[in-house]
Amino acid sequence: MDILSIILIVAGLILFETITSVDNAIINADVLSTMGKKARKWFLLWGILIAVFLIRGALPWLLVWAINPGLGPMGALTAALSSDPKVVEAIDNSSPMLLAGGGIFMVFIFFHWLFLEPKKFGLKGEPFFQRQGVWFYAVVSIILSLVVWFALQINPLMAFGAVVGSTAFFIVHGFKENAAKMEEKLLGQSNGQGVISTSDASKIFYLEVLDGTFSIDGVVGAFAFTLSVPLILLGNGFGAIVVRQLTVANIDRIKKYAFLKNGAMYSIFVLGMIMLLDSFGFHIPSWLSPLVTASIVGYFFLKSRKVLPEN
Repeated sequence: MDILSIILIVAGLILFETITSVDNAIINADVLSTMGKKARKWFLLWGILIAVFLIRGALPWLLVWAINPGLGPMGALTAALSSDPKVVEAIDNSSPMLLAGGGIFMVFIFFHWLFLEPKKFGLKGEPFFQRQGVWFYAVVSIILSLVVWFALQINPLMAFGAVVGSTAFFIVHGFKENAAKMEEKLLGQSNGQGVISTSDASKIFYLEVLDGTFSIDGVVGAFAFTLSVPLILLGNGFGAIVVRQLTVANIDRIKKYAFLKNGAMYSIFVLGMIMLLDSFGFHIPSWLSPLVTASIVGYFFLKSRKVLPEN
């Protein structure tokens, strides 16, 4: 891999991690505004270390271990960080299972947003899909059935990976739905019985769990850019730091960019499709994922600027 490819991949990973974590940054900022100064300082210092080194570091390692269980935990860790051509080849040979699962996970995220989630409409067709929300489960079920059917003709493990990807989506989605309810409580909103008060320690714990949940999208999507775990750690790590800076700096400004979430979701869809195509043996050049991500995010960023308030 040449230096230009490495730079493109890392830059694409940083951009993707940042844009998919905007929601996380907004929630962090909202909850932090209700916490004491000491608790905020602790989260912003130690929270970065946990987010970068523990969560973003552990997830790629666990994924490599999951698709290569024979390596064992320490063997998977060594393999994930190794540049040995034999190790790289072993990971590459087992990658279809990971790519199929990750691709299904990402595509499901996109269609859930397209059909069911409230949004600022950025493209003409979005209102139509929003009105067809009842069809979400039918659409994703058909997609999963087709992917599994064709994957079985190639590799049963790849079909199993697709099923695991769909399972992971619904588990993570459940955590995120619960997180939305928890956020209301942590922000002290009235539930008809008065205002709920929560300790700073429990808020920190909630934010760390939430960060772990949101980070799954970024880590899984990172494999659309590269199978090199060190590059994933580098790109996602810097992205996590950027998200923390957004949390304490210009979060109100970021909220005004109305279509950033649209850009993130369309990026997720395209990267999910790239992962699925890659799992089926289509050659995807390493520069395509960073270029597509930058183009989509750039388009919706400029679209957001056009509708920014004058102030």
